[in-house]
Amino acid sequence: MDHKIFLAGASGVIGRRLGPLLVAAGYEVFGTTRSSVKANELEALGVKPIVIDVFDGPGLSLVLTTVQPDVVIHQLTDLPRGLPPSQMAEATVRNARMRREGTANLVAAARAASARRLIAQSIAWAYAPGAESHLETDSLDHNAEGTRRISVQGVAALERLTLSSPPIEGVVLRYGQLYGPATGNDQPNGSASVHVDAAAQAALLAITHGQTGIYNIAEDTGFVSSAKARKDLGWRDDFRIAEAS
Repeated sequence: MDHKIFLAGASGVIGRRLGPLLVAAGYEVFGTTRSSVKANELEALGVKPIVIDVFDGPGLSLVLTTVQPDVVIHQLTDLPRGLPPSQMAEATVRNARMRREGTANLVAAARAASARRLIAQSIAWAYAPGAESHLETDSLDHNAEGTRRISVQGVAALERLTLSSPPIEGVVLRYGQLYGPATGNDQPNGSASVHVDAAAQAALLAITHGQTGIYNIAEDTGFVSSAKARKDLGWRDDFRIAEAS
């Protein structure tokens, strides 16, 4: 059984919900953050914190070869919550770089550490216009323009690196727009939505379920189909973490 999990982006919106789920499931969880303050918060959640920047390739490889994780989970983004619209274009460029260069460093480090599987966060609203509900086999919107084009190119790079880096088993989770705790949205908001807890559950399930490939992780609004995730991962869009009373 897989025992050690390396959670990149453990202090992010999904990471903070996922870390305790992994710990409760019996995994030894090592989680990354760029902040020493957030490292203390992760420790309180039962996650062993590692302060590192994913753009530090050599440092990341050293950490992973020391930890020797069985599975690496990639939940890294660079889109701060509550970002003013005027700053979104610049943030989109940063986030695309995270998906390209950050994922490349993470893949290289995972291979050096002989990790079995890499589970990576993608998005479910990057499909090209066409018949709905979108399946995982549908094309991404490579002809997009402006900031959407930058975002789609970053997503395509992340997915390609995740799925084409043998012997690692690559699993891509195409999440819908998040809502729930710490997301800034209390209710579904977007063409394809998913509660942050259900998003976290998908990553937990993907450790031991499903084959290499792509899975839509979103509620049934008619925009995307998540039938594959329900069948292969046993995923449920109504999953919620029970809050301590």
